[in-house]
Amino acid sequence: MTKKNSPLPAPVEMQERIRVLALELKLVHLAATLTETSSLLTNADPPEALLERLLSEEVRVRRERRIERLIRASKLPERKLLSDFDFDFQPSINKPLVQRLATMDFVRHGHGVIFGGSSGTGKSYMAKAIGLCGCVSGYNVRYTTAAAMLTHLHSGLADDTIDDKLKAYLQPDLLICDELGFDRLEQETPRNAALFFKVMDGRYRRIASTIITTNIGFEALGKYLGDPVATTSIADRMLHHSVVLNIQGPSWRLKESEELNRTTMQAAADPEWQQADAAPTS
Repeated sequence: MTKKNSPLPAPVEMQERIRVLALELKLVHLAATLTETSSLLTNADPPEALLERLLSEEVRVRRERRIERLIRASKLPERKLLSDFDFDFQPSINKPLVQRLATMDFVRHGHGVIFGGSSGTGKSYMAKAIGLCGCVSGYNVRYTTAAAMLTHLHSGLADDTIDDKLKAYLQPDLLICDELGFDRLEQETPRNAALFFKVMDGRYRRIASTIITTNIGFEALGKYLGDPVATTSIADRMLHHSVVLNIQGPSWRLKESEELNRTTMQAAADPEWQQADAAPTS
């Protein structure tokens, strides 16, 4: 006697079973969108089409969530995009090279990047934009200013947690150390050079990538950090296997200030604006 096949459950019942299984597997988005996705398919579509669509959507959502977590963990103060940078305003910048850096090829090879130049020329913007590209590519990125990093490490000397605090700067795939030379907090003690050396040497030994932005030359770094001897070793590690981009150009912030002043003066000279400004208020 042959055993008859059990009838298949109704579509609604089947969807509920799949939803329960998806939740048990922690496929939360798949469970939430199962009914909506199923409705997009016709009776002629094979079951594999539904499965492929559901899994693709789950992967997409998980990837986006991971990128968001990486961006938040990076402590990037702004989400800068290279596509928004005005390369025509700074023709001294090698645009193809910057675009190559955005592919994170330098991180895969453990190379570093140094952006030098005057204030307002776009150093920090490009460092942050490349850092954002790193997060999107799945790398652990950490942003800090040089002053904030040294202040944080100094606190570790005071409470004997220096090793734990160093990990925050040694472990990321990409460390962005912004504004080296901008804040006088860094000049308070010769220990700054020793602490900075610990970070640079630790990352150098790990072959981990570091981006540094600075407005001072390497010849002035020793005086700045308080120890010319230690700074020689720091500069050696910073420069080895690093791409150096010196930006020679005008200040973007000064340009924006001049445009604001020009727009304000033009508005003030407009008769309609003067008339509206002179109108009595009720």
